[in-house]
Amino acid sequence: MEPAIQFFSENIEHPFSSEQEKGLFVWLSSIVRSENGELRSLTYIFCDDEYLHRLNVEYLDHDTLTDVITFPYQVPPVVEGDVFISVERTRENASELGVPAETELRRVMAHGLLHLLGYVDKTLQEEMQMRAKEDRYLAEWPAE
Repeated sequence: MEPAIQFFSENIEHPFSSEQEKGLFVWLSSIVRSENGELRSLTYIFCDDEYLHRLNVEYLDHDTLTDVITFPYQVPPVVEGDVFISVERTRENASELGVPAETELRRVMAHGLLHLLGYVDKTLQEEMQMRAKEDRYLAEWPAE
């Protein structure tokens, strides 16, 4: 089976052009390879806060806003799952952090993928490990 990465939008304008999606495919695939994962199927769904909040309440019983929710369908190192991202939340976070919105969106994309690769961020140490990995992979993004 040929690995697939797909990008969809729900309730928002799609954040990437088809040319940008090609670059994302290469970058995300390289993250999977670097983590010794096996990419089968990865879907990113970009949405607004309201849509992601509904998913958070319905499926995770969390009544809070978040920037990303990941639904794995396989056990790591096999990557097969859906990553829902609130574009609204990532833009707000980017503004607060003083980074470009595109950079923060890629960080959250990497974060969701790292969850599918088996990383968790429940403790401070786990969170620091994930942040270091996110930083590493963001640094590997081709200069624009």
